[in-house]
Amino acid sequence: MAVVTLATTVAMTLDAAEPRPAPGNHPMAKQHQAMLDAIRADTADTASWTGRRALKPSVLAAMAKVERHRFVPDAEAPYAYINRPRSIGHGQTISQPFIVALMTELLDLEPTDRVLEVGAGSGYQAAVLAELAREVFTIEIVEPLGRAAAMRLKELGYANVQVRIGDGFKGWPEAAPFDAVIVTAAPEQVPETLAEQLKIGGRLVIPLGKQWEPQTLQRCVKGENGKLVCENKLSVAFVPMVRGRGDDGRRHLRP
Repeated sequence: MAVVTLATTVAMTLDAAEPRPAPGNHPMAKQHQAMLDAIRADTADTASWTGRRALKPSVLAAMAKVERHRFVPDAEAPYAYINRPRSIGHGQTISQPFIVALMTELLDLEPTDRVLEVGAGSGYQAAVLAELAREVFTIEIVEPLGRAAAMRLKELGYANVQVRIGDGFKGWPEAAPFDAVIVTAAPEQVPETLAEQLKIGGRLVIPLGKQWEPQTLQRCVKGENGKLVCENKLSVAFVPMVRGRGDDGRRHLRP
């Protein structure tokens, strides 16, 4: 109860100072608005760890525009706007909305940026990124999820997203270098290939750690010397990042 009271108080305090974008007119708009309020409250509540007391208006606007119920199985749709992860099948989940928003925030995206996402899942994070960046390249190792995500993103009009089925550890070399890289599954350490495909000054947001053990969300910036400078941001729990078997990483789906 104390945590809920604190979050509600924080949200009320911020209302006057922050833009409060509203979701579009869809059947679950009220639930969508409640999700946005929960994200704003969680952002303020975790500011001492993340260094971000409030999300950028552009990030909030993207979270308000993208309809999460379109990215979960039909059975999960009634719960799509609860601020929790949801199952998307094949042992995978769609991340908690607050974590999607926070990871997007930490990328510090500009409209001209090109972004690599490892772990497309249902395509939700890619859709949020596509609202903020010029191009999004997203990789999914689970073929049925990747194909469904590509079809969904195409149907929703995200022409600036390209989907590949393959091994995320290999990245997307022919599209590199990227202004930002986001990883939505947890390796034990930063994959060297992904660091190499990041521009100088580029940002990497990635959870690190073993499954069932403490994991840490990190934000890294690539310095002029090519080395990553990383900061711990938050304790998290993600599915493990796995390597492909006999996959050349080049099956490419264009929405």
